[in-house]
Order: sequence, then structure tokens, then C-alpha cells
Amino acid sequence: MRLYEERLGVPRTWRWLAVLPGVMTAVALLPLGPAVAAAGFTAVVALAVLGLYAYGAAGIQVTGSHLTAGSMRFPLASLGLAEILDAEEAFLWRTRRADVRAVMLLRSYVPTALRIEIDDPDHPAPYLLLSTRRPTTLLAVLAFARR
Repeated sequence: MRLYEERLGVPRTWRWLAVLPGVMTAVALLPLGPAVAAAGFTAVVALAVLGLYAYGAAGIQVTGSHLTAGSMRFPLASLGLAEILDAEEAFLWRTRRADVRAVMLLRSYVPTALRIEIDDPDHPAPYLLLSTRRPTTLLAVLAFARR
């Protein structure tokens, strides 16, 4: 049973990033003919869309016993205190305050984050840093699931 699920998809405005390489490819292939240019445009745009979709496919899920962030999975019993980070604090924890041992799922286009301490002595990471658009909801769901 999933208590929380969030997909960290790319913003809609980033779709233009898929069109730009396609246009450049079409312009480069135009001397070979309009059909080749159109085929190159279509192929490059399709690959760019797939790349953006794959990058934004990372997600956060909370079940009754686990927190899954991207491909990482943590038992809720091994998680400690959690702290909501606004845009400025999240930036500091991504840069100057970052610990190289920390486990992070970051997306630059998501300004807020949640920092969760890891209380497992067998795990080398001191905390988990997750980019999330709904940090308050995620914190409440984690508190509910750990009861």
C-alpha cells in the first residue's frame, strides 16, 4: 500500500529543450534534402524527449515499511528526524553543508527539499537529502507511517 508517491518530472517549459537539438539537426541535414532533414528532426526530438522523461522519472514513494527514493530503498525504522528545507536551505545543503557520504536524490528544478537523518549504524550515510515539491506532505506521511 502506497502512502505517498511523487514523480520528480521535468517542468513543462523544458520541452523546448527537446526541440532545439532537433532544429539544429534538421538545419545541418537540410543540404541532404528536406525528407532527410525532417527524419533527423523527428529522430533527435524523440530521443531528447525520452531523455527528459527518463531524467524526470525518478520518484519518491512511501509505503507502510519503506521509503523509496529513485532506485534507493530505506526501511522506515532506519530513518531518524526529518527537516523541511526551503529553497535557500536546500541550496546550502546541496553545496557548502553537503556531506560526501550523504545519500541524495536532487533535481535542480525542484527548489524545496527534505533532509532525513539515517539512524542505522550499518549505513555509512549520515542523512538522506530528497528534492520534493511537497516537503510538508512527505514529512507528515513519514511521521504517520513510522507510528
